[in-house]
Amino acid sequence: MNPLARSDQRVSVFIDTQNIYHSSKNLYDRKVDFKRLVDILVGERSVINVLAYVIRAEFTPREIDFFEALVSQGIRLRIKDLQVYPDGTKKADWDIGIAVDVIRFSHLVDVIVLVTGDGDFLPLVEYLQGQGKQVEVAGFSQTTSSRLKESADFYYDLSELISFILI
Repeated sequence: MNPLARSDQRVSVFIDTQNIYHSSKNLYDRKVDFKRLVDILVGERSVINVLAYVIRAEFTPREIDFFEALVSQGIRLRIKDLQVYPDGTKKADWDIGIAVDVIRFSHLVDVIVLVTGDGDFLPLVEYLQGQGKQVEVAGFSQTTSSRLKESADFYYDLSELISFILI
């Protein structure tokens, strides 16, 4: 599927969980099987790490089950609490944390896979490419920034994989 993938490559996958979860829910009213997704993205390459960035909102049994499911699939979680401001507004954003972790781990791998549609990651993609890294992006075409798609060395359109990755 990915003509750039070689079995000798070391890969790290970084999942913008909120972005992908909400895209699949809004577009298809279904959930993502993150294990299958990671298997497709990594292929025969060596996986160094897989990190999913999640927001803890209410710590309900449903939320706990979701987090535990990710962990049981070999996905490491980075958890941030939902911020609620005095005026009632809420903030749940991992962009800077993802970018810092990607840069932190980039020296260990040949390929970075960003699972997101968020165009805010464009400067990160460009930086990594300038460092000689292959950057792949996976997102739903309807909700992925066109500039992010174009800048990636390879783009996985998750809309074409729904029969494999959605539950």
